[in-house]
Amino acid sequence: MSFREVFKNLYLSGSYNSSQKIKIASLIIAISGLLISCANDIEKVKIYSVTDIVPSLTAEGYEMLYSDSTVIRFKLQTPILLRHDNEKEPYTEFPLGVNIIKYDANMNVISSINALYAKNFDSDDRWEVKNNVVAVNLKGDTLKTEYLVWDQKKGKIFSDQFVKIIQKDQIYTGVGFESDQDFSSYKIKNLKGQMYVDVDDK
Repeated sequence: MSFREVFKNLYLSGSYNSSQKIKIASLIIAISGLLISCANDIEKVKIYSVTDIVPSLTAEGYEMLYSDSTVIRFKLQTPILLRHDNEKEPYTEFPLGVNIIKYDANMNVISSINALYAKNFDSDDRWEVKNNVVAVNLKGDTLKTEYLVWDQKKGKIFSDQFVKIIQKDQIYTGVGFESDQDFSSYKIKNLKGQMYVDVDDK
């Protein structure tokens, strides 16, 4: 029996007075609203499948070497790797951080990047790293920031946030940063400060 039929029978019945009819009608409306709300929530839940939430691949204590013409170029280390293939833009997530080391042809370390969180997007070979990001180049210059993008296609790393660059005898601070991917040639877009220091002060 539909709710319309329940209301019709209620008001045609002589067994209830007006006050009782109003109370019962209010109760029916409240119950119907609750049922409709529950039905809508169930439909929303149906939209999402388990595969949309659970990563397609999980790896712990993961380490990988990237090579080019049999020459090792990068080494990646992470406590946990989560692969998301069911997203509109598939990506690999590193929720507990990542350490990436770049080598030259002779396996000498030329730069490194550490961060407490990272994502790698397949479609455009782009890394986004954030939370206590630290990059070090061959000269020992150290970059510190909270957000950094590494565009492998363009061979660039950059940030639009506050950065600090620590050299042997100077510290630079500013907002916005751009560099080649080796972190050997770089510039701060909006320089805020420059300070000369002793090595022990850093």
